[in-house]
This record gives sequence, structure tokens and C-alpha cells, in this order.
Amino acid sequence: MIRIKMAFPAVVLLLALSVSSAGQTFVETPGAPVVPRVAQSPSQSPAESSVIVVKPELTDEQLADLYMARKDFREAAFSYKRLADQHPQNPVYLNKLGIALHQQAALGAALKYYERASKVDPSYADAQNNIGTIWYQRKKYGRAIKAYQKAITIRNDMAVLHSNLGYAYFGDKKYVQAISSFRQALALDPQLFEHNSSRSGSILQDRSVADRGRFYFLLAKSFAEAGNLERCLIYLRKAKDEGYKELSAVKSDPSFAAALKDPAIQEVLAPKPPDSTQP
Repeated sequence: MIRIKMAFPAVVLLLALSVSSAGQTFVETPGAPVVPRVAQSPSQSPAESSVIVVKPELTDEQLADLYMARKDFREAAFSYKRLADQHPQNPVYLNKLGIALHQQAALGAALKYYERASKVDPSYADAQNNIGTIWYQRKKYGRAIKAYQKAITIRNDMAVLHSNLGYAYFGDKKYVQAISSFRQALALDPQLFEHNSSRSGSILQDRSVADRGRFYFLLAKSFAEAGNLERCLIYLRKAKDEGYKELSAVKSDPSFAAALKDPAIQEVLAPKPPDSTQP
């Protein structure tokens, strides 16, 4: 099953405002509406004071982002479409509209808006990456690889781009290139695979794979090469749980030389004891 990981910033409504003007003091607490209070004179009683409630308003983009955060992708798409129509040269609105459609599995329409965003701003790596996720989801791995590579030429400092390229190589069964891309991604963000990744709600990461056992083994190898034995152990265990049949390759692979000294990894590699409940 395809899983798209993404993150949208919660719309921030917390304000700290204290303005004195014409005898009024505006005080707002987090999450509460602005409440202007009229300063009282010594002779003024509390009953004579007036209170006006002012509710903060969202911008159109904040409203659309809020719909996305709530996973109301249909309403988000309508909101971003209005913004894109009003600002046809804004690549961010075009790209986010593509994401809202993508989340509704409207891949053709999503691709159209990603491509429009990339055409408006050829230096916009997020849109180019998202083009790659469309081809990856359609299992057109060669096209996905080209799209991710193009995004990396624009921004080579984004771990998610190298990770996505690694997934595309893995899908294309180019495992050496996949390890190289994962290694680069982990160099930029050692905890990339431990969190939900993504950047400002404008870039997608596809983590769906078919051969999960081999995938976890390659991740373990990448962590071993990076000297992170803790996460190497985690992914070796995952590979074993998935029934990966070539786990013994660890013993002869130079990448795991240091890891083999760890008793916990030796335990993972040990064959399962016979089931005593069987006759």
C-alpha cells in the first residue's frame, strides 16, 4: 500500500499583543480572542467598563493549510485552486494544489500542477521532487530517478531528496545506487527514517516498498557504514522479522566488519533454536 508522508505546519494563532491607545489596553492570551479592556479611572466602577471581543481571521493560505492539516483534502484543493487562479505565477500554490489532489489519488491532475509549478520556477526543488513521487507511485522508476536527480541538482542539501532517489533505485533493483543514496541522506539527517520527514508541507516522501526484508537489510548496511551500530541493529532485526533469507551475508560483507563485534548483532545472526513444542 502506498503511504505518502507529509507534514503541514499547524496554523499558528497564538499572539502576544499589548498595545495602549486612547485609554484602551489590548490583551490576548494564547488561544483566546483579543479582548480590549478600557482602562478604569479611580472613580470608575467595574460595571462601567466595556469589553469587545475580536476574533482573529485566517488568510486564505492559512485556511487551506488548515484543511490539509485536518486531512480534508477536498476542501484544501478548492482553497488552493482559488489561490492558484488568483496568483498563477506562484509556484507554492500550484505545488500545494498538486499535493491536495495527489492525496485524493488524482495523480494525473496532481502531475499537471507539479509541472506547472516547476515551469513557473525551475529552481523550485519541491515541485520537481513531487513529480518524481508521481512516477514512483506509477512504478515508472526510470522517470522517478530522473526527476529526483534533477531536484538534487537544485538542492543537494535536502535529505528527503536523496532518500526518495534511494527508494527509486531500490524499486528499479539498482541496490548499489540505492545504498549510496541512502548513505547520503543519512549523512544529512541521521534520524531521517525515524520521523515523518517532509518540509513545510510542500514536499512529499514515498516510503512504500515491495521487498521490505531487503530494504531493511540495505538500511542496516547504510547505518553500519555510517558507524551507527544502534540503528544498524534495529534494521537487521526488522530484516530478520520480514524473513530476509540472505541475512548471513553480514558475516562476509566488509561494511558490517565493526558491527560483527557487537554481541547483540551476533544474536540476531544466530539461527533460531528448534521449536521444542514440535514432536
